Amino acid sequence: MGFLKERGRSFKYAFAGIKNAVCTQRNARIHLVAVIVAVICGIILEISVIEWMFVVVAIGFVITAEIINTAIEKLVDLVSPERQEKAGIVKDLSAGAVLIASLMAFLIGSIIFIPKILQFFVTSNV
Repeated sequence: MGFLKERGRSFKYAFAGIKNAVCTQRNARIHLVAVIVAVICGIILEISVIEWMFVVVAIGFVITAEIINTAIEKLVDLVSPERQEKAGIVKDLSAGAVLIASLMAFLIGSIIFIPKILQFFVTSNV
């Protein structure tokens, strides 16, 4: 029973971390809204299983990057509360990683959704 209790505690801490990111980070909330929009669009436009796989991986990559970025920022603030150039570089690097992940997710979403949105409007106007 100790093993299951430990796993349960691990999940509890992990969910607390996700909640913290969503509740304290504006960008995490923006990403969450984008996730909701992507899922709704995927359902309405009936994307394929393969397309869902790409969308889910892109979503997971962006959310993961955002949470890691938040953790890095919190750690940098803890070890370097005063403003330092190297601390700023570390924060910029982690923010850059989130930007790249977000741009790649946007590109994946564009490749999947734009043709379907265009087709949706073409077929509904005929």
